[in-house]
Amino acid sequence: MRAAVLHEIGQDKLEVVDDVEATGFGPGKVKIRVRATGLCHSDVSAMTGVLPQPAPFIPGHEGAGEIIDVGDGVTGLQQGDRVLMSWLPACGVCPACKRGQTQLCLAGFMNAGTPNFKRPGGDVFGFAGTGTFAEEVVVDAGCAVPIPDDVPFEIAALIGCGVTTGLGAAINTAKVETGASVAVIGCGGVGISTIQGARIRGAAQIVAVDPVASRREAALRFGATEAVSPDELADAKQRITGGEGFDYVFEVVGKSATARTAYETTRRGGTLCVVGAGAMDDFLQLNMFELFFDEKRILPSMYGGGDVLRSYERAIALWRAGRIDLESLITHRVQLAEINEALTQMRTGEALRTCIEI
Repeated sequence: MRAAVLHEIGQDKLEVVDDVEATGFGPGKVKIRVRATGLCHSDVSAMTGVLPQPAPFIPGHEGAGEIIDVGDGVTGLQQGDRVLMSWLPACGVCPACKRGQTQLCLAGFMNAGTPNFKRPGGDVFGFAGTGTFAEEVVVDAGCAVPIPDDVPFEIAALIGCGVTTGLGAAINTAKVETGASVAVIGCGGVGISTIQGARIRGAAQIVAVDPVASRREAALRFGATEAVSPDELADAKQRITGGEGFDYVFEVVGKSATARTAYETTRRGGTLCVVGAGAMDDFLQLNMFELFFDEKRILPSMYGGGDVLRSYERAIALWRAGRIDLESLITHRVQLAEINEALTQMRTGEALRTCIEI
């Protein structure tokens, strides 16, 4: 079957090959025919080594498709079911799951270290235990979440990661208060979803911050009340908050420099929510006095900061009701053979989300 493979960490292009086999099928597993997958910035971060991932690997973790085979012991799923893929399935029995913090379950991360593809030259890993830039993938049954018939595959794919992450940051983690002032730094697919989450929560001002003009324009269509470049953020803080700072600031880039800017843009007693996935050697510096004196809450948000199954259901309900716009998040569509074009669209900021139709 066809798949897009990164041979070595640090390469900037993928090779589309047709000699890949999805492996590991058996008890507790399902095989899925991938129909659509989104390109998330985390895929690029894994390619560059910012996020740890063994190579060679097949990127992609934001996908949806149809079940083509079900292993022994799997219940609640059958051949032909339409599903989205969760790259972070909950085991249900670990301490995090028992506390209701299923987004902190480590079972999914264990999958990332086990190859689930092979080529004639050897094993190939799937990014985050999935690897949706392939025609077929074998995953744990818990990764396959049934979706209603009225949800298109491309919409379900977005809900599988970016939409859930962004909405959840505003709704679950920060719990934005009605009438609050909000700034969102980084307005790709996850940032736009954060903006939509803040709007749903009733924020009065939502300032979108991004260096790319087209993304700033898009942010206004999705609910931002103002959109500025990073150089204009200090002026916006002065004009909108009287220099005090925003009630909530979301960092959706994954870099210490923007996290520091976000901290400085948050008012005393306000909330900084860190959504971007960054590198292990990129350190955010804060001094002990400002931590004490400013009393700013620093809240990391992992995969939307809540139960992912409930978050999926909520996203579908909001989409059905017209409360969130998911179709317009998909600004570009390509075939798997054009995957490197999609990478360029993301790196330049041209795309909010590119849907790869497989």
